[in-house]
Amino acid sequence: MMHMHHYDLPPSCACTALRKASRTVTRLYDERLAGDGITTTQFAILRTLLRSGDMPLSRLAETLAMDRTSLYRTLAPIERAGWIAIGAGNGRSRIAALTDAGRAEIAKAEPAWREAQARILTIMGEEQWAQLLAMLDQLAKAERSGEQKA
Repeated sequence: MMHMHHYDLPPSCACTALRKASRTVTRLYDERLAGDGITTTQFAILRTLLRSGDMPLSRLAETLAMDRTSLYRTLAPIERAGWIAIGAGNGRSRIAALTDAGRAEIAKAEPAWREAQARILTIMGEEQWAQLLAMLDQLAKAERSGEQKA
């Protein structure tokens, strides 16, 4: 018979807490955007291309902190829908570009996105949201650069 040992573990895990919050928030946005036939991730890709312009797929993956395989799986349906065009770049790179249909999709889905965003801001409040956003940005930048707090 195996005996369970109690280890002195911290009461919470950063990864578990962040993933739980991420799944909950993603579900909220996906529910709002579903009527427009777009997912939160697809909407994020379109908005990134709208803000930043055409970009290599490798940079798009990096910007969204997505692995390339997940990005490519997400791009396939939005390319089929005509919301983006993927073409040749320098060397073997491929470039993603937002199309007019993609701009129209953003305009169509934006009210639902704004509704989801307003819900989050109502729950958190503007000041707490700004603080959380700054902390999450700091965490992402520190992890990308390999920094560690002492």
